[in-house]
Formats: sequence, structure tokens, C-alpha cells
Amino acid sequence: MKEESIDGRALVYCEQAFNTPNGKTAHGLVRFTERYDIVGVIDSNYVGQDAGKVLDGKTNGIPIFKSIGEATKKLTDLNKVPKSLVMGLAPDGGRLPVQAKITIKKALEMGWNVDSGLHDFLTNDKDLMRLAEVNGCRVRDIRKTPDRDMLHFFTGDIEEVSCLKLAVLGTDSAIGKRTTAWLLVHGFRNKGIKAEMIGTGQTAWMQGAKYSMVMDSCINDFVSGEIEHAVVSAWRNENPDVVVIEGQGSLMNPAYPGGFEILAAGRPDYVVLQHAPKRLEYDGFPGYKLHSIKEQIHAIQVISGKEVIAITLNHELMEPEEIVSACEALTTETGLPTFDVLAHGPDELIDLLKSKIK
Repeated sequence: MKEESIDGRALVYCEQAFNTPNGKTAHGLVRFTERYDIVGVIDSNYVGQDAGKVLDGKTNGIPIFKSIGEATKKLTDLNKVPKSLVMGLAPDGGRLPVQAKITIKKALEMGWNVDSGLHDFLTNDKDLMRLAEVNGCRVRDIRKTPDRDMLHFFTGDIEEVSCLKLAVLGTDSAIGKRTTAWLLVHGFRNKGIKAEMIGTGQTAWMQGAKYSMVMDSCINDFVSGEIEHAVVSAWRNENPDVVVIEGQGSLMNPAYPGGFEILAAGRPDYVVLQHAPKRLEYDGFPGYKLHSIKEQIHAIQVISGKEVIAITLNHELMEPEEIVSACEALTTETGLPTFDVLAHGPDELIDLLKSKIK
């Protein structure tokens, strides 16, 4: 965690969702963020445990609390009182649970700022906003679409971008695309290669991605333009060697058919495809069988004319000793090199990709 976090200490609300697909925003913040200094997570299922240990088997010093009351008391004793409450939930449909509003109210009463990436906008709740005004609190709805005159339409300026463009797509939603994208960005930077993350969801923004848009709440006419604008801005302002574009959903997910605009407007040179071999159905939709990885690779290549250069493994439901054989099986099935960058680090994949830098 970087000490120079933009918004200071934050407590993450993830009640009943941590270590599940519905807690992926909290997971991202626990793993990495430049925006906040994460000092705790709320989820009564894992009280007293270390968030990093629960999530990845690696202790990171972020405790899990039963409630905002317990968190406030213990963090006060440690001289780590938060400045913000951040909603770490990412449920299907992005709705705000009733129980969460109770916690938000308590945070505002204590004078904390509140950030939410859900589709239920806190700034539309008059009672909460009155409470925020009385206590001098800032409330931000990360998924709230900017006014239309602030949005960008596709221009074709993407063709000027001369650095390597990579898209990290997935065979499903909530499958680890953003985490892999960040690991690649950090992996490039660790090797002295200038890399920029292009965030396309609320969590990437919360993690500090400077060049971002929130794809699933953007007005459809402007989605391609906003993706293009983020990529072009990163290239013009930062002069990177590579930009990594975070994927959304998957091409064939019935509820989140993301990726089309990323391929069309972001115009990546190559695609890295994230896959969970033990996931048989689309996330949250029992009965909707996951299309095979070979079908999904074919769809990406037909739509974009670009090459899927590698597979990245999501090892959910696997024991550590299964990972290597699972990678080997995917390589045999697809003919593509396969890596688990979360378990084993990104260096091998970075060595493959850096040869493609222009």
C-alpha cells in the first residue's frame, strides 16, 4: 500500500460478500489501491481474520471486523481512524442492500466520506445527503454517468496511438480480468517498461487508475468514445510503452456481454484471455453453460482480427498443487501459453509480451 494514497484511510464495507464473486470490489482494494489506505474490511463471516490471508493465503495486515462500530473502536485504539467508508460490494445488478444503508448513515454521522460504485446512487437519497451536508461529508457515486456534454464520441484518434495496446478479456464476468491487468501493469513497471492501466469499471477507478471510464453505466452512444478517449489520453499524456485495457464481462455472458467496444474502440494489438477451468456456468446464471474457451477465442479473433496471445488462469476451486497441471491442460487444448499470474507472478508472461513492444 502506498503511503501517499489520494484519499487517506478507508474502511471497506463487504458484509456477507467477502471472498465471493459479489465482493470483487473489496478484493481489488484489499490487494492494491493507490487511492486509499485500506485499514479494515467489514464482513461478519470472517471476524478477526486477515483479509489478505482469507483472499489469497497471504497476510497483509488488513483486519476484518463484524461491524462499523467494532471497527471504529479498534481502529481508534490503533490510531487508524478512517476518513472514508467505501462500498466493497459488487452484486449482480449493482443494488445497495438495506443493511448497507444503516452502516453508511453511521459513517456520515461520524463525519466520514462515503464512496460507492453501485447503481443505487447515494446522492439521490435526500436523507443521506442532508446528513452528509450537516456533517461536512463528501459522497461520491463512482458509477454516476457524467453529463452528456462531458462525454466523448468515437473520433478515430485511436489510430494515432503507437504504443503496444493489450486487452485483458475474460471468458466470464467476475473472473479476475482487472486483477490480471494490474499485475501486468506492475510487472511491466518493475522491468523498467512504462505501462498505463486503462480502467473500465468502478473498482479500477477506486484503485487509482488515472485513465478510466465506467463502461457498464455509460450511455451506449458514448461507450466507444470514452474507451478511445481514455487510451488516447494515457498515450498522449504519459508516453507509455504499453497500455493495458481492463475487460468487462465476456463476449457471450447473457447479462454482461462486454468486450465488443473494447475490441472495436480500444483496438488492442493483442488479447490476453482470463479463464477459470472449473467454472462450468456463467457467473450468477445457473443453467447457462459457459462457452468453451476455444469458442471464445474464435469469437474474439473473428470480431477483432487480432490474436489471443496467451491465457491467464483463474485458480478458483483449485488446490495450489493443481495449478501447474491446469495451465498445461489449457496450453494443450488451445495451443497458447498459459500462466497463473496471481499465484506465480507475471514475470513469465511479461517476458513474452515485452517482445511485442513497438
